[in-house]
Amino acid sequence: MEDLKKRKMEEMGNNGEFSSQKVLRSLLDPLAKSQLVDLLARLGSQYPLIAEEIEGIASSDPVHRKLFVRGLAWNTRSETLCAAFKIHGEIEEGAVIYDKATGKSRGYGFITYKHMESAHSALRAPSKLIDGRMAVCNLACEGLNGASSTPDLPQRKLYIGGLSPDVTSEMLLNYFARHGEIEEGSVAYDKDTNESRGFGFITYKTVEASEKAMDGPQKSIGGRTIIVKLADTHKGRPVQTQLPAAAVVPLAVPMVPGYLQPGKANTAAFAGYSYPQTVASYPASSYSSPAAAPAPAPYPAQPPIPYAPLVAKKDPPGIPPTTPMGMGVYPYYYGKQ
Repeated sequence: MEDLKKRKMEEMGNNGEFSSQKVLRSLLDPLAKSQLVDLLARLGSQYPLIAEEIEGIASSDPVHRKLFVRGLAWNTRSETLCAAFKIHGEIEEGAVIYDKATGKSRGYGFITYKHMESAHSALRAPSKLIDGRMAVCNLACEGLNGASSTPDLPQRKLYIGGLSPDVTSEMLLNYFARHGEIEEGSVAYDKDTNESRGFGFITYKTVEASEKAMDGPQKSIGGRTIIVKLADTHKGRPVQTQLPAAAVVPLAVPMVPGYLQPGKANTAAFAGYSYPQTVASYPASSYSSPAAAPAPAPYPAQPPIPYAPLVAKKDPPGIPPTTPMGMGVYPYYYGKQ
């Protein structure tokens, strides 16, 4: 079989028809992305030259070298951000993002390394303490959520309440680091005044560490007793643990005979009922109907009433002998004739 493949490849190479880029592109163009990825991965594992070509193209693309850094303090500058990530390699570009309207930091920034290997080195240690706050990085192409968008995040993120105004993010991180490795955490500060809001958040890398931090006696920092609970519980939403698929056993729900079941013919008769049902006729009513009311008598005819004839009386021409009186016994006044 392998000899047959080699012979076909040699024939194609001798003809020079299928070896041209134009023909190869026409063959690869209809393929899906997953098919092309599998093909290149298989060829790269078999031929070192192809693997080097793939790595060179990937390294030149900023998508593999640009990191998104979130959880920055409001007073963190671009210089401080670059200094924290410079230990992994040469930085091509780095900046904190500011609000255009207010000129204040938005709490995140970007780092673009010159080489892809430097970005991979930074991702192996994504959490960094910068200006007293634990910042976290991930590839910028993964979006704002990044690596923290995992199904067990609600079980790893804790709400810390009742903090003293003197407690800093560094003090908070040092206190809770005893229970396990911390992925992200800081005290919540007011964006305008940069003062503590009296609470903070801690995100552990494992669920076991977060459960260990919640167990035990009451905890206190800076002379105050603090509240430690799951962050989603603080928002008023109970945390629902996801059961594995193997633990969910499907149960068959019995169907009452006589009712239609999807995908099955209705062969069972309805229990206790026969359709159509006969309705018993009602017996004739023994009550007599009320007598009809008699028709009203007609009104008697009224005789016509005679009226005296009205004779129109005309006034003689000229001025009347008596002065006509108007309203209020005032005489009429005639205009000059």
